[in-house]
Amino acid sequence: MVWTPTVRLGVRMAWRVVCSGVVPARTESPLLYMARHPRRIDSLLLPLLLPDRPLVVLPREEVAGRAFRWLLAAVPHLVMDVNHPATLRRVLRLLEDGRSVVLYPEGRLLESSGVMKCYPGPALVAMRSAVPVVPVHLAYAAGASRRLRLHFGPATAIRTDGREGARQRRVRATLVLQQLMETTCVDARERSGLFDAFLKAVEREGRHTPIIEDMREVPRTYGELLRGSLALARWSARFTQPGENVGVLLPNLVPTVCLVLGLSAGARVPALLNYSAGSRAVRTACTAAGVRVVITSRAFVEQAKLSSVVAALRHLRIVYLEDAASQLRLLDKLWMLLALRLPRALTARVDAQAPAVVLFTSGSEAHPKGVALSHDAILANIHQIGAVIDFTSRDRVLNALPLYHSYGFTAGMMLCLVTGVKLFLYISPLKYRAIPEIAYRRNVTYLFGTGTFLGYYAKYANPLDFSSVRYVISGGEKLGEEVVRLYLEKFGLRIFEGYGATECAPVIALSTPHCHRPGTVGRPLPGVRTRLEKLEGVEHGGVLHLTGPNLMLGYYRHDMPGVIDPPRSRFGEGWYSTGDVVDLLDDGVMRVVGRVKRFAKIAGEMVSLDAIEALAYRASPECRHAVVLRTESAGGETTVLFTTDPSLTRQALMRAAREFGAQDLAVARKLVCMPDLPVLGSGKTDYVTLQTLDLTEAAANEPVLPAGAGGSPAVEA
Repeated sequence: MVWTPTVRLGVRMAWRVVCSGVVPARTESPLLYMARHPRRIDSLLLPLLLPDRPLVVLPREEVAGRAFRWLLAAVPHLVMDVNHPATLRRVLRLLEDGRSVVLYPEGRLLESSGVMKCYPGPALVAMRSAVPVVPVHLAYAAGASRRLRLHFGPATAIRTDGREGARQRRVRATLVLQQLMETTCVDARERSGLFDAFLKAVEREGRHTPIIEDMREVPRTYGELLRGSLALARWSARFTQPGENVGVLLPNLVPTVCLVLGLSAGARVPALLNYSAGSRAVRTACTAAGVRVVITSRAFVEQAKLSSVVAALRHLRIVYLEDAASQLRLLDKLWMLLALRLPRALTARVDAQAPAVVLFTSGSEAHPKGVALSHDAILANIHQIGAVIDFTSRDRVLNALPLYHSYGFTAGMMLCLVTGVKLFLYISPLKYRAIPEIAYRRNVTYLFGTGTFLGYYAKYANPLDFSSVRYVISGGEKLGEEVVRLYLEKFGLRIFEGYGATECAPVIALSTPHCHRPGTVGRPLPGVRTRLEKLEGVEHGGVLHLTGPNLMLGYYRHDMPGVIDPPRSRFGEGWYSTGDVVDLLDDGVMRVVGRVKRFAKIAGEMVSLDAIEALAYRASPECRHAVVLRTESAGGETTVLFTTDPSLTRQALMRAAREFGAQDLAVARKLVCMPDLPVLGSGKTDYVTLQTLDLTEAAANEPVLPAGAGGSPAVEA
């Protein structure tokens, strides 16, 4: 139309548009734009803002309303179903004629963070035309502000193997397009500090919006969190320095969240100490990270019986949270009043690549290592999770995992704070009856936990306790088949298993509705690049090495206190060796075979200790089992199965091995019965305790008890 230039000028004047990524230039060759579709106005803005005035294809249901149809007349458009064969033929002709086109591969308006299903139609157009695909991510500013951010991914040609059948090529092309859109979502994130991301959420959601609740069951708003974090930022600045690692010895409570945010606001780095690991491990962790100040609570130390841990840190400065209110003076309170109005002006600006938090590896090694994670690594991991699973402000997360655990910190706290998802932060994952009740009373939609804890919750829960739950996500350890079956039969819920490491902030791969398959952990998250190192004796898969935006800055080691040792592996600097043996299937789905340390060479063959455990679960699915490799007094190594099933025998294991086609070496050589297996605070099986447990033989059928509990082992060889 003749007034199209006027409309274009009006749009550019009315909207503040920021472009990022690989912005396409004007070209004579056509481009195929694949855009996300968060708002109806996208179909008006994109043809006016993109080079070469591309034609936009939009679904018929969006053309309702006379005013919108009148405005659409100003832009080249086509009203058709994106997946209809007629649309494919029409778009292919347009591309052949040199016309650029905008398609919405998800086929509808979507407000969710995650990329939903991509239709095969747009992927077929890209594959058949060989026209470069430019993914476009649109992000609108909150409220009435007319600000739009366009992020462009690199132009990519979608090609498939011509030797495959038509159906396989279509499936593969659709998967490539899906991953392209997900990667662009992650790359479109703004690089900022954690506190700045929190402030953006405050502005977007509103200060009066409830966001978090703890065991006190008093909902706290964004404004209350902001006020608490600013107060603790001012207080902690009295005895800490910018960039300093500050020890935090506190439980899952709202004040702990305020302290973490407050330290971040002051450019300090919280080092979250694992108080369940014991005094020696906590002291070693503080040494490695160069911690000189530890913030804790008198009430917590008394109730959790941590006086021995605090005593082990007597060479450090111990500061108690209860003293904060009395130590804030009039000048501090005036500063807070001003900071509440201008939080960005009065808090520290931090580099997105600077350390944001220090977490510590679990107790499987003599000296725990500090893992330094940057602000961007944590926020990138949140965007990676959000790109494959949809989170909205209507969701509610129940997290009982401790914040010193990377799963609990990133997915169970920071994700909620920066996305607006409501959070119920429970103090302990061991309250197996209380947690299902909270899920029922609070209409929880997301439940996080390790496989062990999820199994206990299901055991004590009423079938209706999880009636509002949309997603159950398991991580931190291998998920047992019996737990999967129990959730499906009792609650009608699938468990989506994830795989990660503290060093990766922590999620590496996640099973989603796109790629849910029993026994697998989904595909690597967008932006994660993987390589496999072959392991002698392992036929399928190899040792996983990876790199990506969520990778750690490096380790704090006990022998190099306060110095970050950057990651490196045999594939070079910036790569991390997970130490896990994984198998990548044809469609990119990952199956974790086991830890390298959990493989043993017996009778000249490589045997997975995890496979021995899996066989025990097949023979006795209702009980718990764990396998370790022990050195016998006569020399040589043997596999020892610890079980809570007193009736389990090697004969039963041999029958299960024959039934499921497992090798004889998958049957443990020795069985030890225990009333329960020891677990770490994160929910993982405590293999270190099992490795060092005294197995002195005694009367048959007497159970083994952990150290200090008394009793004798029942050993069957």
